[in-house]
Amino acid sequence: MNSRLSNATIAELPGAIAIPRYDRGAVTPGIVHLGVGAFHRAHQAAYVDACLADGEADWGIVGVSLRSPDTRDALAPQDGLFTLAIRDSAGEQLQVIGSILSLLVAPEDPGAVLAALTDPRTRIVTLTITEKAYLRAADGSLDGSHPDIVHDLANPGSPKTAHGFLAEALARRRAAGTPPFTVLCCDNLPANGATLHRLLTEFAKLRDARGGTGDRPLAGYVADDVAFPSSMVDRIVPATTDADRARIASELGLADAWPVMTEPFRQWVIEDRFPAGRPSWEKFGVTMVEDVGPFEDMKLRLLNGAHSGIAYLGLLCGHATVDRAFADPAIRRFVDALWAEAIPTLPRDAGLDTTAYTAELAQRFSNTALAHRTAQIANDGSQKLPQRIVASALECLEAGTELVHLTLVVAAWIAACAARGNTLPEGHFTDPLDAALTALLGQQLPANETVTEVFELAGFAKDHAERQTLIELVAVHLVHLRREGPVLAFAALGIDSR
Repeated sequence: MNSRLSNATIAELPGAIAIPRYDRGAVTPGIVHLGVGAFHRAHQAAYVDACLADGEADWGIVGVSLRSPDTRDALAPQDGLFTLAIRDSAGEQLQVIGSILSLLVAPEDPGAVLAALTDPRTRIVTLTITEKAYLRAADGSLDGSHPDIVHDLANPGSPKTAHGFLAEALARRRAAGTPPFTVLCCDNLPANGATLHRLLTEFAKLRDARGGTGDRPLAGYVADDVAFPSSMVDRIVPATTDADRARIASELGLADAWPVMTEPFRQWVIEDRFPAGRPSWEKFGVTMVEDVGPFEDMKLRLLNGAHSGIAYLGLLCGHATVDRAFADPAIRRFVDALWAEAIPTLPRDAGLDTTAYTAELAQRFSNTALAHRTAQIANDGSQKLPQRIVASALECLEAGTELVHLTLVVAAWIAACAARGNTLPEGHFTDPLDAALTALLGQQLPANETVTEVFELAGFAKDHAERQTLIELVAVHLVHLRREGPVLAFAALGIDSR
């Protein structure tokens, strides 16, 4: 198949495939997105595509890859077009998304990225750069010693990090008299807007300390004049496989170098604070609110927390995908119990319907068409578990409520990290702390010592009064996992794994 999806070939697509019903040539950029990966293309780009089709032509997206050129190399020959495949057990619907107007690769041309960020037409900057890219120290502050942060402070005109790009662009906009853009974080961080606001202010203070800030420090400008609304995003987006590419190409009659797979469900809850304006997202299902916190906590603790449990226990049980793991009766019973343990930690006066939410999650986890790999979800556990699991566990300890299932997830993460390449030959996943974790787990220390050292390494529950109790509870599970794997761990919880 020689022909490829592009502006020139899109008219050749079968009529059953949805295509952009607007003039892409008339669309102008209004959003710069940092971290233009599969999730962004299945989520924010799809919402913006709907707004463009509704006539809001000044909200096109400039996508920026902060590391790899892979997305640019795949989509640039396609004029930014890609196929969104919405899959469930009943079938698949294909839609071509046209909201990404151009793609930039920051390491190749940081100047082009800064030009896009300083363009007066850019009024929103969105981010999906994953938790580890925020470069936080163990106490949650900015890691000022990180080599990329050190580089950005010394070379503000050619930054490497999101912090460096945002700070330099805001400094240039201020100098030019251009109003600041709104910064909309879409990553799974607690109070993500407030967190990024704090981190970028800390970065700006480090810049200010080097001099050359003019009459008013940049940190004050970032702290007082730039809006950082929080948001909560939700859509399951498994990695695209070669089989997916071949199937999509057959349906299109054209090659698509990087289609994106996703589920029918999608959710976006946004704090409505956009001084420079925003698309009318609410027309297409986005929930605009004053406080994202309760929705964020529900998603992190019930969806993401369960996902982590399914991933690590699923890998230890030999399940390669979420649907297969969730179909395991023991894991299903464990997830139900995990939800029952986590739900009391959620705010009770926020109108959250946890019964309906968990029922919907169960249906989503059972989607056999997605083939969402447990190893993909298992990545970056040291960055994800604090907000998904550890926060809930600490609240349970503080309230004196039952705590056994949440702590098994942490133990399963440790056991899965130790088993990689040995009893988990197919369970490859990575973590920012891999080198240190491998060295530590290779010592095969007693369970309590192992958990203590892992907590110290990852900064879990640092300086919390209940930290030692939490360590002891995790260690009990790790003893069971080491002896007989999940069978004994489940049995200790009264769950029959047969």
